[in-house]
Amino acid sequence: MKPRSPILPAAPKSIQKGTPLKNLLNEQAVESLANNLLLVYPSFNSHGFYEAAIKDLFSLELMQRGKYLAEVMRAFLPSRYAEAVKILVESLTPAQTEVKEIGLDGFFYLPHSFFISEYGQDPCFNEGEDPFEHSMWAIKDLTQRFTSEFAIRPFLIQQAARTLGKLTEWLDDPNPHVRRLCSEGTRSRLPWGQRIFHFIKNPQSTLVILEALKNDESLYVRRSVANHLGDIAKDHPRLVYSICTEWLEGGASENLKWVVRHALRHPAKKGEGVALEIRALAKRNPKSSKGKEGF
Repeated sequence: MKPRSPILPAAPKSIQKGTPLKNLLNEQAVESLANNLLLVYPSFNSHGFYEAAIKDLFSLELMQRGKYLAEVMRAFLPSRYAEAVKILVESLTPAQTEVKEIGLDGFFYLPHSFFISEYGQDPCFNEGEDPFEHSMWAIKDLTQRFTSEFAIRPFLIQQAARTLGKLTEWLDDPNPHVRRLCSEGTRSRLPWGQRIFHFIKNPQSTLVILEALKNDESLYVRRSVANHLGDIAKDHPRLVYSICTEWLEGGASENLKWVVRHALRHPAKKGEGVALEIRALAKRNPKSSKGKEGF
């Protein structure tokens, strides 16, 4: 019996030795993708989609599979991007409102991420109309199931000011996954992601995001802030040292002290004197008990 609501295919909780990540987008994933789309789009040719999707899938690596499946979805969904991406969003499983144990099942949504990034900017895919707002809406929904940090990067590269404006609107969103996207998606050197060279050259435009999220209630978000600062420190260490010092001198909480220590861990490991000094200043109060975040 076919499911009556969208589902995720089975996936391990963590990377399995000897099992490549590309196997997450396998026949079962394609079948689930076809069924989920059919549930919300009754005229969807699920059989034709499945046959086309698996035809060349298994010769590809993970990211290539995600992009390839997005291309196949493009061929079987309405040609107008706004209609197609609405169907994609309606086919998503329920949003995650809390931060749970991270598993690998979210990679099922890698094709959805590529669909937005590949077709969500150019009006030619949307019958001549600007698709930006449709894409931002979809990105915000997607990041509550699977990170949209890869999907949003082409928008930050091609429409930086406009996309940053949208992200600043989301800084106080009640969902921690949305708030984290504001920091993680704008990292200049995000692992696996496209480099954002104008942020590497001048990171000033993202600092307002880090300032807004530095004391976020969620460690999930604060860790992203720290990693974002760590990226900036690779190119502008003095700027990051100045920011961290200012935060500490402003009466930093224990959580913010952890952000500072985590942000400077790599230059500290290299023996950078200023980084070591700032991390020493950010040590926990010896009288306080050790928390889950550690040093």
